[in-house]
Amino acid sequence: MNDISIEIPYATGISRLGIERALIAAGRNLGSLRPADLALVEDFHTMGRIATYQLVELTGLTPRSRVLDAGSGIGGTARFIADRCGCPVTAVDLTADYCDTAEWLNELVGLRDRIAVHRADVTALPFADGSFDAAFSQHVQMNVADKELLYREARRVLVADGLLAIWDITAGSGGDPDYPLPWAEQPEQSHLVPFDALRGAIETAGFVIEQCNDLTEQAAATMRTILASPPDPVGLHAFVRNFAEKAENLTRGLTGGSLRAVQVIASAIAP
Repeated sequence: MNDISIEIPYATGISRLGIERALIAAGRNLGSLRPADLALVEDFHTMGRIATYQLVELTGLTPRSRVLDAGSGIGGTARFIADRCGCPVTAVDLTADYCDTAEWLNELVGLRDRIAVHRADVTALPFADGSFDAAFSQHVQMNVADKELLYREARRVLVADGLLAIWDITAGSGGDPDYPLPWAEQPEQSHLVPFDALRGAIETAGFVIEQCNDLTEQAAATMRTILASPPDPVGLHAFVRNFAEKAENLTRGLTGGSLRAVQVIASAIAP
C-alpha cells in the first residue's frame, strides 16, 4: 500500500451494524429497501446527495458506460449511478469494513448485479489499462500524499477521452482548519493542498480540465442548513465517529476560508 492515511479515520469495523440499527429504529423494512431510502446515510462527502447528483449530471453517463468509483466508501455514489444511469459500476475502497457494508447495502436495494466491489488501493488499481469510460473521485485525495500518482493511476485505467469526475476539498488561504474533520482525526492524516497544486497534479497525470467550479459558498451554506436541521435518524452519524463535531469543523473551515470545495471534470488525453 502507498502513503494513504486511512485506517484511523475510517476503520471502525461496525459500519454495517450502525446503519442496520439506524434503519430498523427508523422503521425501515430491510426486506423492501429502495436505493432512495439510503440517500442521507451513504454519501460521505460535503453536500451529500446534492453533490453526487450534480457531479453525475456533468458526465453524461449512458447504460453502456463503464464506471469506476475510486474511493467508494460504503458505495453511495456507485449505487446512485447504477440505479439512475443503469450502467455497470466498479467500486474500490481500501477499508474492508466499508467494502463489506457496501456489498450488504447493494444486496438490500437490489443492485448487486450491477456493482462489483473491490478492496484495493486507489494508487495501485487492480484493473487493465483502458478498463473504464468514467472514473469518480469524491473526497479521496485528502488522504493521499502523492496526488500525481493517484491521478496517473486513474488515467491509466481510463480510455482516451474518458472522464475523471472530482468533488473534493482543498486548502484555502484562511489558515489551518480545526480537527477532527470527516477525513482526518488529526493533521498528520490529512494531505490537503491548494487547488493550484491539485490542478497541476491532475494535468501532469495526463488530463485536460474541461470544467472547474468552486462551490465553496454553496457547500458552506448547505452544511450550515444541515447543521441547523434536526438530525435524520438514518444519517452519517450512524457509522461516522464524532460526526457532529467533524461536520461543524468542516463547515467552519468552508465558511472561514481555510477550506475550499471544488468540482472538476477532466478528460483523459490520448497517449
